[in-house]
Amino acid sequence: MIDRPTIDRILSAAEIVEVIQEFVPLKRRGANYLGLCPFHNEKTPSFTVSPSKEIFKCFGCGKVGNVVNFVMEHEHLTYPEALKFLAKKYHIEVIEKELTPEELEKQNERESLLVITAYASRQFSENLFQSDEGISVGLAYFKERGFRHNTLKKFETGYSFEKRDAFSKKALDDGYKKNFLVKTGLSIEHEDHIFDRFSGRIMFPIHSLSGQVLGFGGRILKADARTAKYLNSPESEIYHKSRILYGIYQARKAITQEDKCYLVEGYTDVMSMHEANIENVVASSGTSLTAEQVRLIKRFTPNITILYDGDPAGIKASIRGIDIVLEEGMNVKIVLLPDNEDPDSYSKKVSNEEFSGFLKENETDFIRFKTKLLLEEVADDPVKKANLIRDIVRSIAVIPESISRTVYIKECSTLMEVPEAVLYHEVNKMRQQRSFQDRNKYPGPEDLPVPPQAPPKPVRQEITTYVSEKEIIRLLLKFGSNEFERKIRVEDGNEEVITVADYIVREIVTDELNFDNTIFGTIFEEFRFASEQGVFLDDKVFIKNEDPSISRLSADILAESHQLSRIWRNKQTYVETEDMKLKDIVPDTVLKFKGDKIKVRLKEIMVQLENAVRTGDMERVLSLQKKDQALKAALKIISQQLGNRILL
Repeated sequence: MIDRPTIDRILSAAEIVEVIQEFVPLKRRGANYLGLCPFHNEKTPSFTVSPSKEIFKCFGCGKVGNVVNFVMEHEHLTYPEALKFLAKKYHIEVIEKELTPEELEKQNERESLLVITAYASRQFSENLFQSDEGISVGLAYFKERGFRHNTLKKFETGYSFEKRDAFSKKALDDGYKKNFLVKTGLSIEHEDHIFDRFSGRIMFPIHSLSGQVLGFGGRILKADARTAKYLNSPESEIYHKSRILYGIYQARKAITQEDKCYLVEGYTDVMSMHEANIENVVASSGTSLTAEQVRLIKRFTPNITILYDGDPAGIKASIRGIDIVLEEGMNVKIVLLPDNEDPDSYSKKVSNEEFSGFLKENETDFIRFKTKLLLEEVADDPVKKANLIRDIVRSIAVIPESISRTVYIKECSTLMEVPEAVLYHEVNKMRQQRSFQDRNKYPGPEDLPVPPQAPPKPVRQEITTYVSEKEIIRLLLKFGSNEFERKIRVEDGNEEVITVADYIVREIVTDELNFDNTIFGTIFEEFRFASEQGVFLDDKVFIKNEDPSISRLSADILAESHQLSRIWRNKQTYVETEDMKLKDIVPDTVLKFKGDKIKVRLKEIMVQLENAVRTGDMERVLSLQKKDQALKAALKIISQQLGNRILL
């Protein structure tokens, strides 16, 4: 458990814009920052970060909260884990009490798996740099490939011993549980034996955006036709190969700065390009490119350049990835490396400047690349040429943005000597077919048969106080410390300033009213205690609250405020803002709150009356009728005070 002073130090040090910018490229818009939401797929930025309020909110999907909430949501961490993440970033020491066996048992499975992968990464790194076998086998391999020591450290590369159970046995001896070793895929259990998945391999840890080790890739060093050259961790609670890219943790800042991402195939390709001073590079880790991986890149840049090895057969097998990139609305370029070269080998043959220059000079758009690649097979065969045109048109058809499609159609028309009108017709036909197929795959309500419907039963509207309770809390959070009125004290003749919070608390406490919503009630009690002590509560107390439900609610309420446009300020236009009308808004809101409470109580009395009449308890009937009349009279007074408004 983390103590409150440490939590306060972490929250004080954590700059919300700085933290979120590590995951989402943000651009300043007035007092706030704007970017593409990392929690849902969007094309128009609606994700807003307010440095002054220290909150974020996506007006598309509704995600909202403070800096801790963001880390929790983005990295799927618990509140303590998110605090530790921020503490590590800002070099704040976190001292916790030792957990009991019962508490350890209750720990989240995901956290346990992450602990084990982090432990494994440390062990493999120690094996590589500090053991005789690691130095003579693993480190010798990396030196032979020309990798520098600092690059190996940067990517936390390691080595797994040749002995089949060396890692598993060491982990068990160090107290790690066998079932978690198996679930991460680090160990394999067969009958009563447990052995290492990656024995005799050099190890490449695969990191999340925040630097946590999710899984591993391992390369065998012995020539063995029966064993796969590369082996990845299996799918687990923490590792999904289709959703992560190798090197994204090390590349995310460079991608944002360069506004471009290079995509390569292998681990060593990424490492070699870093050694060539090109850090905005990631790898698909030998798997086919997926939409999730493309969207991960899209968080940082809309521009992607795919590097293909000089192997025509391999290119044709992997060219499908271009359509996935186009479908996500990305700007895609292709670089074809010289024959028999990959990014690793070619970057080591030429100087850094020559390599960087080669990439810039040989970038080409996908139409020219695809045409040049496939045109050799066409020769003078009109059927093959028609198929090639259809193939290119099929790629153009998946592009979501109409202007980009138009530009590519024009280029395709020039290269393939086909009229634009024909290409437009084919593209539109393919898009219509695609739309029809999507409707059949995911039928909408209009496509489904309508079963016979029984006559609808009359719905009885449920009386609730949620809306008025939330409005009370909104006024407390936004304007609690604002002056509401000034009064002269009778006892000493001094002037007393009454805040909005003082007024609301006094009105609610005097009538002994409570909040039905637990979170609202907790926030109100904080204001009540502060009012009694004569102190002001800043909204940061609630935005940075250790209870995530309170911090999210507070951020959500405070994110709704709007600022007067600079255009209207420059025109010196007078616009009456909410804080100017607090003397009207606050009493009305309190009266509406009281009215809702009375209506709920009247409903309860009606139920009690029905029961009392059914049982023949006339004394209770009379008592309840008097309460009913008194409450209705009070409700009528409230209605009159609100201008004879009918309280619904």
